[in-house]
Amino acid sequence: MESKRIGISGLAAYTPPFRVWLEDWCSWSGSQWPKIREVVGRSFRVRGRNQSVYTMAATAVMRLIDQYDIDPARVKFLGLGTESSTDNSAGAIIVKGMVDQALVARGKVPIARSCEVPEFKHACLGGVYGMKSAIRHLALDGAGGQAIVVCADIAEYARGSSGEPTQGAGAVAMLLEENPNLAEIDLVHSGSASDYRIIDFRKPMSRFCGQDSGDSQQVQDFPVFNGKYSTTCYIDATLHALADMYEKRGLVAADYLRSLETVFMHRPYRRMPETGYAVAYLFALGSGSPEDRAELASFCYEAGIEPQALLDEMGSKPEIVTFADPERLNYEAYPLTMGVFRIFRASRRYRREILDKLALGSDTMLDLGNLYTAALPAWVAAGFEQAAEENLDLAGKELLTLGYGSGDAAEVIPFVVAKGWREATAAIGFGKSMEFAVDLNEEQYTALHSGRRAPGLDYLPRNEFIIDKVGRTDERQFQDVGIEYYRYVS
Repeated sequence: MESKRIGISGLAAYTPPFRVWLEDWCSWSGSQWPKIREVVGRSFRVRGRNQSVYTMAATAVMRLIDQYDIDPARVKFLGLGTESSTDNSAGAIIVKGMVDQALVARGKVPIARSCEVPEFKHACLGGVYGMKSAIRHLALDGAGGQAIVVCADIAEYARGSSGEPTQGAGAVAMLLEENPNLAEIDLVHSGSASDYRIIDFRKPMSRFCGQDSGDSQQVQDFPVFNGKYSTTCYIDATLHALADMYEKRGLVAADYLRSLETVFMHRPYRRMPETGYAVAYLFALGSGSPEDRAELASFCYEAGIEPQALLDEMGSKPEIVTFADPERLNYEAYPLTMGVFRIFRASRRYRREILDKLALGSDTMLDLGNLYTAALPAWVAAGFEQAAEENLDLAGKELLTLGYGSGDAAEVIPFVVAKGWREATAAIGFGKSMEFAVDLNEEQYTALHSGRRAPGLDYLPRNEFIIDKVGRTDERQFQDVGIEYYRYVS
């Protein structure tokens, strides 16, 4: 039985208008701008007081419906991928409710009543898991219909923490269907990896104890994280997911990575995907031909590292969870590999094999910050738009995507670009969604970060959902404490 061609036919995004330039942030915080620029990016977005993960998700879905002229009655699956949800019972149904209300107000039909509405949570990988579930739905009981998966998140960190410059907020909605117009998703040849990491980026509910949103209407959602350890987990998960894909497809790792022209990876900040993909390339050389190993050895000699010692390390399979200890958090799981990586990063080959393959859409991503679940689809959207602008020939080509969620888990999924990708790309409007911005000064940023009213911030929402009010009644006959009521502003 021939498998169905299922994939993405459209993308649409929403980013809040409130922007912080990282150069300004460096002057406020005393941080080094040249380092922040190279490692993190240029700017990030901040949610407004009347915004939540649900309002951003619903706005992105409305844009998707409008931009691709979707018949809501055909949508039988609406999935929400997020790690910023604030309701432990309802999820995607909140988004569906908002969208339905706005559609009916326009005189249109709502999304199908028979639509499934799951929420997916696994750190930044929730959206990818939602996408995989939607594809399986379309291949089985949902055949002939359409699915929407929206990835939405608010990445916020405590003031003064190392994660503060990597903040961000936004949502990306994806239209999935048979015979896709943008890219076919090849789940059969994908690779997976997962392992429990204890303290790698967590959000225990105990953080909320004692918080009173008061005037702000917001509960602060600062994660518990350990930066260096989290980087190690990201690299290790990338290696294992790729290894699973290589084995499934019978690939020679180095030959395959060289054959790729474009790679999209989860991007919490600028340097992370570069490092993860570069280490994967070095591992591929280590398992490759004599010529591949000679290339690897040249970097080893320059780094003063014995090639065989590096190969032994690459084959050691360290237990990363053993580093989840206060006394070992700063240890390197692959110290020799990272030593060779630093030499590799300064080489011309690094530009050709790493940076050039991560180039499509990467400049746009410098102004987004970390979008958690929405980071990968945002990069894909930006990449397709750049490819169209530069008149590149992508049809029929394989793109490699890698989603990652702290904890850790990773999914490596090949995309095959559809013939009609240019027409589908023309409707994305990703760059347009970022055009309008309100630049914040330090006082305004501090206020919004705390969920307070920002002085001198005159912004009137338009064509988006907002939080109209938050319930505060807690009586025997009626309760709505903490429940958000929404409104669509035309």
